[in-house]
Amino acid sequence: MKTYYLKINPEQFESSQLMPAADILVSGGLVAFPTETVYGLGAVVDHETALQNIFQVKGRPGDNPLILHIWHHRQLSGIVETVDPRYQKLIDAFWPGPLTLIFPKKANISPTVTAGLPTVAVRMPSHPVARELLRLVDRPVAAPSANLSGRPSPTRGEHVREDLDGKIPMIIDAGPCQAGIESTVLLLAEKPYILRPGSVTREMVEEILQEPVEVVTSGEKVDRPQAPGMKYRHYAPEAPVTLVEGEELAVIAAINRMIEETGENVVVLAFSEHLDCYRNVTVLDLGPRESPWIAAARLYDLLRSCDQMKAGRIYVEGLEKTGVGTAVENRLFKAAGGNVIHVS
Repeated sequence: MKTYYLKINPEQFESSQLMPAADILVSGGLVAFPTETVYGLGAVVDHETALQNIFQVKGRPGDNPLILHIWHHRQLSGIVETVDPRYQKLIDAFWPGPLTLIFPKKANISPTVTAGLPTVAVRMPSHPVARELLRLVDRPVAAPSANLSGRPSPTRGEHVREDLDGKIPMIIDAGPCQAGIESTVLLLAEKPYILRPGSVTREMVEEILQEPVEVVTSGEKVDRPQAPGMKYRHYAPEAPVTLVEGEELAVIAAINRMIEETGENVVVLAFSEHLDCYRNVTVLDLGPRESPWIAAARLYDLLRSCDQMKAGRIYVEGLEKTGVGTAVENRLFKAAGGNVIHVS
């Protein structure tokens, strides 16, 4: 299959430029498109073959549910049974934006989307290209990240091309994604649970709801995932990743000891303040320690760079588990397959 590569300036484009992509989606094809979080691989919700093709192209397990993307609030009525009043507060505060909410689903929503669950995950992206594409299609679009399953998620058009060129009809390239990590996924039961942390943080959600919010921890055993990113190893480069957490100087010392012991082509992901703390290895910049949103925006691009460098092993300095740092730590835990060292 030939993949058409469409370059779009997200700050200045015409709707007509996106019509070929909308036509592909409506006719049952797959299109990779940018969002403010990561690039998504889209299929319309009412085309079963297209939905199944998402799993086939990505190599995605069938029990891993998809997120539906909408451009207008009115589309919710065709997807969900009810909207909890607390959810309406969150919708008013964060949509469009990087927050996915889990609702009781209507019977017409395919179990391919929901992995057989009675709930459906929905979000309204804020990226201008995504919003206009969804408006043109005017039906919900299921879209997991546009990468091969398990690989670091794509935050640039070229990342999608690396994984899916020749596998899908079209890739829309609108430059780098702003947030760089997937959306926050929130479930409202008797109390609110964040099933996947993102750039809409627990603290932000608690401020709106005025009640405590629990974050499902990265290491918690999950037999049947209620949201993407809960069960399987994700976001992983080819080389093994070790996440090192703890006191700042102790982390640096521990990584330097492991570098001496490893004897492989080592790459270190370090904060800007620590780039000169490691010798005779490649060091990639996560950004300032006090600016975790920069690490979030850079993370997947850096992990993919490790593959290009043929890294033999990757060591990563851990972040504080507050705010956006919680989301970055979640992704690194998954990338490392749970291989975390705590030092003090």
